[in-house]
Amino acid sequence: MSHETFDELQQKLQLDFKRTKLLKQAFTHTSYVNEHKRGSVQDNERLEFLGDAVLQLLVSEYLFATYPKRPEGELTRMRASVVCEPSLAYFAERLELGKHVLLGRGEEQLGGRNRQALLADLFESLVGAIYLDAGIERTRRFLQEHMFPFIESNDFGLLMKDAKSKLQERVQHLGLGPVEYRIMEERGPAHDREFVVEVLLGENHSGLGAGRTKKEAEQRAAAEAWSKLAQE
Repeated sequence: MSHETFDELQQKLQLDFKRTKLLKQAFTHTSYVNEHKRGSVQDNERLEFLGDAVLQLLVSEYLFATYPKRPEGELTRMRASVVCEPSLAYFAERLELGKHVLLGRGEEQLGGRNRQALLADLFESLVGAIYLDAGIERTRRFLQEHMFPFIESNDFGLLMKDAKSKLQERVQHLGLGPVEYRIMEERGPAHDREFVVEVLLGENHSGLGAGRTKKEAEQRAAAEAWSKLAQE
């Protein structure tokens, strides 16, 4: 990643790293390090470990303050549905983190840039880097801007697990007409196919999603449409 791309990323996320090496490390996958063994390039796995712990703490704090009447068991389940691979990958995708990650050639060819597990790890490692560079308060502000507003009060995990059902319920409640999914594009070779799906509410475009299967793309399109409705 060039310095220009670093600057662009920081500007987009409203970050100002004092130690830009930490930011680069957060976006360095093990496959890249394996192909560049000379020098002092470090992968993001240690930052991912730290970021997971920071997320557990700050998401717990947020849920504790936001839902004062929820019992411990319910808060635990809510936290697990927020700090999990599908959810963290969703947040990484919202911020387009995948396009900045440094990958080895093999991982790149296998479509690693869009892999859910890699994106979730990337979000954790970025959080770890922000924490090390700027402290807990700045990390909390980052999550307040880019994560907490998108946590649904009851069962956020359903946004990721079955966004289509959740969208259908919301649409019926609001009387917005039929929900229709259309395949807009199929791209990539047969072994690495990607589908792009549009969701229409009535006649209106409401969400777009991409995925390795039609079902995955539909879920992501539904999640985007549901998120828009929730903010209106």
